[in-house]
Amino acid sequence: MTDQIRQALRAVFDPETGRDLIAMGMIYDIRRQAGHAEVTMTTTTRGCPLTEVLRLGVQAALLAVPGVTSAEVTLIWDPPWTPDRIEPLAF
Repeated sequence: MTDQIRQALRAVFDPETGRDLIAMGMIYDIRRQAGHAEVTMTTTTRGCPLTEVLRLGVQAALLAVPGVTSAEVTLIWDPPWTPDRIEPLAF
């Protein structure tokens, strides 16, 4: 069930890098129970000016998944994001 959510989140991009939030390692946890989806995520920096844009993008992506009727996005900064979380580029 979370595979659909993970795929939907691949459509939400970090504007600085052009990579999706899954590839950037910014999604820490995905949970789905019945029609409710929850995502715990972070940003590359705590004071990121696009935090709300990213949060709303994730929420919209969750609500676009068939069967998801409510969505909750929680932002955390512990553990802090580091570039080590980025998926390697596939060639």
